[in-house]
Amino acid sequence: MNNENAQTPESQFAIQKIYVKDLSFETPNSPAIFMEQRRPEINVQLGSSAQNLDQQNFEVVVSITVTVKIEERTVYLAEVNQAGIFTITGLPEQQLDQMLGAYCPNVLFPYAREVISDLVLRGGFPPLLLIPVNFEALYQQRVQQQTPPVYA
Repeated sequence: MNNENAQTPESQFAIQKIYVKDLSFETPNSPAIFMEQRRPEINVQLGSSAQNLDQQNFEVVVSITVTVKIEERTVYLAEVNQAGIFTITGLPEQQLDQMLGAYCPNVLFPYAREVISDLVLRGGFPPLLLIPVNFEALYQQRVQQQTPPVYA
């Protein structure tokens, strides 16, 4: 059998669409909270997920929730689900999982970061710039914990 003529599928990656899937901003204690002089506590929750849309298209979502409080009172709550549709073909399952769990979230994070910053600023608060996130390290941590692939 001649392997020289055997064709292997080429891998392909393309961004089809980047969009805001869900967005929320709340200031439940305004306007009184604007008069506070104490330093607030900031809590950031971050996650990502992926789903298989068909044999080659995947939706990846980066979710960020920022909760800012002074003592027990919420200053503001900002949430964004930044999504993208990616075409990915010709990759073995492990590489596909890494693309969906690390590379695609790295593509989406700057968009989500900008949305959060804009929401907070439009809410009347000082800008909030989230620090960059290393989704590759988060992916490797998940792999070491031997959790299932990120996509369903």
